[in-house]
Amino acid sequence: MIKKLVITALITTLPYINAFADTPSEGMWSDIKSTLSDTWDASSYELYLPINTWHNRHYYSQEKINGYNEQPWGLGVGKYRYDEDGDWHGVYVMAFTDSHSKVQPVAGYAFQKMWRPNNGIRVGAGYTLGVTLREDFNYMPLPVIAPVASIEYKQLALQSTYIFGGKGNGNILFTWIKWQID
Repeated sequence: MIKKLVITALITTLPYINAFADTPSEGMWSDIKSTLSDTWDASSYELYLPINTWHNRHYYSQEKINGYNEQPWGLGVGKYRYDEDGDWHGVYVMAFTDSHSKVQPVAGYAFQKMWRPNNGIRVGAGYTLGVTLREDFNYMPLPVIAPVASIEYKQLALQSTYIFGGKGNGNILFTWIKWQID
């Protein structure tokens, strides 16, 4: 039941990405469902520990920054897999304290193209699609579409996303530690 809810929530965010496509093909939807199911069915787990929320100083006044929480206490868990190309796929749920020190849960799917400069080290770049709930939006579901990047050594990773926005909103670098449990 939870698997179906997560996959349904993620698929509902895809029209935002697909807005520029002419018409999505049935094959594309089938591929998306297959990728999500394969990732959900993976037997490898990861833990997430949020460590920093940085508000881009170019878009916020010092007064606003002084009032924001940049220590996002929280925790998350996910399932992951590496595909035949060595790229990382993950489904996750995480909750942390947002910029206003309110609880913000997020659930989603993430993909990263991985490069391996040497044994044990991986560098990744990709995207995440998901759903979040925020107190300042009355906990209404909000889509998440954001880039993700990481540097990893064996089972430990430093992973970040950047939430784009305008003057006084968004433009936040959110960083967490990821530990892969096998």
